Order: sequence, then C-alpha cells, then structure tokens
Amino acid sequence: CDVDFDEAAESWISNVIPLMTNGTSTQGKIFIQEGSSDTFSATGTVKFGRKNPFPGKLVANRLLTSPDSSKETRHYEISIAGSGLSYEAGDALNVVPTNCPELVADIIKAIGCTGDEEEPVHGELMPLSTALREHFEIKLPSKELLDEIAKRSGNQDLNSALASGNKDKLAKYLWGRDTLDLLLPFPDMQFSAAEFLALLKPLQHRAYSISSSGKANPETVHLTIGSVRYNSFGREHKGVCSTYLADLADENSAVRCFFSPNKVFRVPEDNDLPMIMVGPGTGIAPFRAFLQEREFRQAKGINWLFFGDRNAATDYIYQDEIEALQNNKVLSKLDLAFSRDQEEKIYVQDRMREKGAELFSLLEQGGYFFVCGDAYRMAKDVDKALHDVIATHGKLSNSQATDYVNQMKKDKRYVRDVY
Repeated sequence: CDVDFDEAAESWISNVIPLMTNGTSTQGKIFIQEGSSDTFSATGTVKFGRKNPFPGKLVANRLLTSPDSSKETRHYEISIAGSGLSYEAGDALNVVPTNCPELVADIIKAIGCTGDEEEPVHGELMPLSTALREHFEIKLPSKELLDEIAKRSGNQDLNSALASGNKDKLAKYLWGRDTLDLLLPFPDMQFSAAEFLALLKPLQHRAYSISSSGKANPETVHLTIGSVRYNSFGREHKGVCSTYLADLADENSAVRCFFSPNKVFRVPEDNDLPMIMVGPGTGIAPFRAFLQEREFRQAKGINWLFFGDRNAATDYIYQDEIEALQNNKVLSKLDLAFSRDQEEKIYVQDRMREKGAELFSLLEQGGYFFVCGDAYRMAKDVDKALHDVIATHGKLSNSQATDYVNQMKKDKRYVRDVY
C-alpha cells in the first residue's frame, strides 16, 4: 500500500466531519470498538478514563523514518507507572492534546483580541489564550463558526456553498483550509472573546493504535504516529495531536491519556494458530504489539507480516526490530512492498496474491487475518485481494469466496483496525 493518505485525510477530516456531525469536531483515527473507556479500581469506582485522563509522562520520542524521507513517522513511549492501568495488545490509547501556541496567537490576532481577555470555561475564569490552547478545537471550524464567518464576511464562495446544502460543494471549498484560513482574508471581521468561544467545540482526544504489548511493557505504552504537516493557502498546517507529541510534549509534560479496549482485535488465544498481519506504514503499530505478545507467550503459531511503504531506504520503520524477530523465529514470514523502489508500484495486496497458495493454506488451518491502516484505499484493496486468493486457491466461485470471508468475520478470524 502507498500510504499517501496522511495529508489528504487531515484535510478531509477537517472539511467533512463538521458537515456530518453538525459541527461536532473529531480528528485523528476513528475506531469501532467494544468496551468502556474507563478503568475501574478494586472498589468499583472510576479511577482514570475519558472523564479523568491519566497524566502520563513522555519518556521516548524518536524519529523512525530517515531524515531524507518525504514523511515523518515517530515512536513514542508514555509511562503509566503508578496509574494502576493496564492494556492489551490491540487496544487504542486516546491522547488529549493542546493546540499549537503559534496557531493560538495567530487566531487571537485575526479576531482582534489580545489573548488576555478572561472568560469562564467550565466554571473557571481563564485568559482567552489559555482557553484556546487547552480547551477548544481551533483547527477544525464548527458548523456554527462557518455560518457566522459567512454571515460577517460576506464571502460569496462560502455563502454559496453553505446555501446550496451540497456537502460536496462545501467540502471542496474547505479542502485544505482551517479556521485561520477562513479568518485571514477578512481582517475587519472581528469577534469578542466571548463570541468566538461560543462558536467553538470542545477540544477532542485523538485515538491511536497501541504498538506495544501490555504484558511485555506493563508500565509504558508505545505509539507509532505519522506527524501531519503540509502547506496550504500560503502557510504551514499541522495535525493537532501528531505535532503536539512531536513538538510540544516533553519529559516534563503531563500527556493526558486513557485507553479504549478493542476486544475483537486481539492476538488469538490459541498460541498454535497462524496469525497473518497486513499493516503498511503506521498500520504496523498493533502488529508490533502482537509480535511482542506472541514472543512473551512463547507462542508456536506461525506469524506472517505484510509490510510496506514508499521507499525501503527511508521508510522501513522498525527494521532492526523486525530482523531481530526473524532471527529469533518469532516472525515466521515477512513480505515487503516498497511501492516506489521500482518503476511499477508494488503494494501489500500484490504480495498477498504472489503468496496466495500459502496464505489460503494457513486460512484453512484456522489462521487469523488482521488488517490495520487506511480504510479508504489500502483496506479495500487488501479485502479484494483476500477474496481473490480464496476464490483462486480454494477453487471457489465469487459468491462462495464471499461466504468464506463472511464466515471468517463471523468467527472473528478476519478483523480490521482501519481509519
């Protein structure tokens, strides 16, 4: 898979989610998961969770991709020592970020405020600058803010897009724009601090697949995150949470976080069953955790990883770890697809088809098939390849192959963590 979706996804989320949710902002990865986000103590009371995130300590932040890479992927480790929290391989960690100080300052200037204005937030008076940095979504414009900007600015394109009721037209206009991009063209359009805050949504947590096993690493949580940075409308844009961790958080920061269990996306209980994992780019995250878990358990089942990215020389993240797992016989099989290392692009789904006979054989042995990564391209292509492999090597019709896949899903042997 060619994991080119970070920048596009950031812009798409910025534009489409407010339209789908009537202004409720969400960013980062969206998971369909079971279970509560709260952790309970022995007495049954909530200790840490969504309403009371744990203040973790960032103990590692290192660049995984080469400095020459066209992208920036980082490895983080957050200490949860003393929290009483635990997690399983396959779970997600929700991180509550703070906003970029430069973006906060630019927005305050754009609306004609100083940042020192004190306003009540959750019953507490605080400066506007603090409120914008710590409590409100300022990158993604809410529907209410869009309507007010359109009204006050008289922007014909924005008003036309809103009046049309055509979500595609509005998304096209908003593509690549954030709140500041909507404010800058109209320097005379000012807001009081109270007016502006009333049009914003609360700052949301961002969810990330955990890239460590809770059994092998009980006091730290590892994350594998692509930093979102792109230029649009004459200025640099940054992903809220990815660059909060990359640029702002340090060993002295309290990284507020809580877990979301994913009871379906789990290492097989039977240590002898095969496990096939498809995770290009940052999609490798949960499978790093799965392999740690299998090693901890001393499981004997076959572990097969399909991994890829743009270029091997710059984007082969965790290469040393992967090779060590191969040498230790934990990783039984590895197939790589670096799409831009040859004239004709090669993706993980191509590698699946090349090894179709063996892949189908492991499925027939009760093997589990896991996918993590981009839902809009990669996961669809991998799903098509899986159907093709089953039809070809199982000598099944297309409808029979579909029935085979549906049975795998029913048995929870085909599970995806996609976003």
